[in-house]
Amino acid sequence: MEISDAIWAGIIGAGVAFEVYALTNGKQGDTLSETTRRTFRTRTRAGAILFGVAWGSFSIWYLGHILAGWAFPLS
Repeated sequence: MEISDAIWAGIIGAGVAFEVYALTNGKQGDTLSETTRRTFRTRTRAGAILFGVAWGSFSIWYLGHILAGWAFPLS
């Protein structure tokens, strides 16, 4: 295991731990999905479109990055 693997595992583990805490503490507004909705203001048409374009673009790029080795920016 390389140091980068341990760092990524720690970051992902911390994110999972905080999400579990947010889901179980009973407080509204602190889960990842609630924060994402608030950040992008998805209750508005413009916010929903912005989030959809951002998520779609990232998803397509990440799929190509993993499967075909696409770099960023696309080249």
